[in-house]
Amino acid sequence: MPRLIHPLAGVVALLTIATFWLSTVISELFLSRDIVIAVKITIPWGFLLLVPALAATGGSGVFLSQGQRTGLLGTKLRRMPFIAARYPNPYSVGPVPRRESPGRPV
Repeated sequence: MPRLIHPLAGVVALLTIATFWLSTVISELFLSRDIVIAVKITIPWGFLLLVPALAATGGSGVFLSQGQRTGLLGTKLRRMPFIAARYPNPYSVGPVPRRESPGRPV
């Protein structure tokens, strides 16, 4: 079963990230400000799919390694915790700019 879960979860995670990226680029370049805001609000809901897919990919990968710690697989297993810890929480990037409301200065 892990031999099926690992590539399937990896593809789901990759397609989810690609969807985030493409929807952001297309909305920023070609669509209105309201659509850009809608895309930015919708993307965090995609984390409900992305996080379990990444966890399943990682967990099944560790299971499939069967404790092997040498060669290319060992290198990858030693490197992955540093890669995972490198990226901050997406909500801690910085303050959200306030929108101007009519008649009230910011």
